[in-house]
Amino acid sequence: MAYYVIFDVTIHDLPKYQEYMARIKPVIEAAGGRYLVRGGAHTVIEGDWKPTRLVIFEFPSLAAAQSFYVSPEYQPLKALRMEASSANIVGVEGI
Repeated sequence: MAYYVIFDVTIHDLPKYQEYMARIKPVIEAAGGRYLVRGGAHTVIEGDWKPTRLVIFEFPSLAAAQSFYVSPEYQPLKALRMEASSANIVGVEGI
């Protein structure tokens, strides 16, 4: 079952975040993941959620997403992302 990871990111240090973006895609792809949304215009249709920058990944499974998140390849990139931004992250199973 597909698994989706949704980031709502607020960038505090654009040059560092750009470095993260330049390096992250191969790590995501190695875990079987792919980008579905990477920033772009968005509209809140209902409620009071105020997302800043939305990023959505699709992984083949929850296990693949978890494997990516704890992988040794991702850990230095995660640290870089956390230095450059703050985020709310949620995962959800697809149908």
